[in-house]
Amino acid sequence: MGNEQRGRVRVEHSAKRVRTYFGGELVADTTSPRLVWEIPYYPAYYLPLSSVRVELKPTGETKHSPSRGEGVLHDVVTAGGTAEGAALTYPDSPIEELRDLVRFEFAAMDEWLEEDEPIYVHPRDPYTRVDVLASSRHVRIALDGVTLAASSQPRILFETGLPPRYYLPLSDIRFDLLRPSDTQTHCPYKGTATYWSVEVGGKVHEDLVWIYRAPLPESQKVAGTACFYSEKVDLYLDGELQEKPKSPWS
Repeated sequence: MGNEQRGRVRVEHSAKRVRTYFGGELVADTTSPRLVWEIPYYPAYYLPLSSVRVELKPTGETKHSPSRGEGVLHDVVTAGGTAEGAALTYPDSPIEELRDLVRFEFAAMDEWLEEDEPIYVHPRDPYTRVDVLASSRHVRIALDGVTLAASSQPRILFETGLPPRYYLPLSDIRFDLLRPSDTQTHCPYKGTATYWSVEVGGKVHEDLVWIYRAPLPESQKVAGTACFYSEKVDLYLDGELQEKPKSPWS
């Protein structure tokens, strides 16, 4: 990948073919997408205007960015429907490379493909890696002095920029303390997580445990295991209490 730094925004070329669909129609198809880090955590796809196959209708509204300039909002119009305000262009951006590109709101589109594989939530950061390693280290999870789980066969998930996550076999978890939750979250590297809350001493701790029942290929090793927020429980590793990590979930 080439790399260009433009003020506070990083722009990189990608060699992947990227397609997006809405209303049953192909919206855009390109082999020269750009990855643009509008925020530090993950990039957005910006696609060449020449790759767009449907009508982009200006809404008359603009959206200002200190780094990218004045953005023009467009409706994405297809025979199957209209995604209102789902496309953004920067025709006069101080970042010259963005002027002939368009960003489609990821969640507003029906489907995104990298090559022939679907992607979810947002584009994957090429600098984020997920490693899942089998381990024989002993992991014990406790809350308010009550042991919730204990295992000598964890799967440890290492993800760039996040604390290690200890996924434990379901047979090593006290299910009598778990309460079903309707919460779901989505990750472009791991898939869709469902949750349990934990009840200890009459108090319910919401959404403390999650599981990826059908993880994406790069995270297959966590299938059939569950993980506790180490920010919110006491985690003992080989008998030693670990310091609670600082993260967005602290």
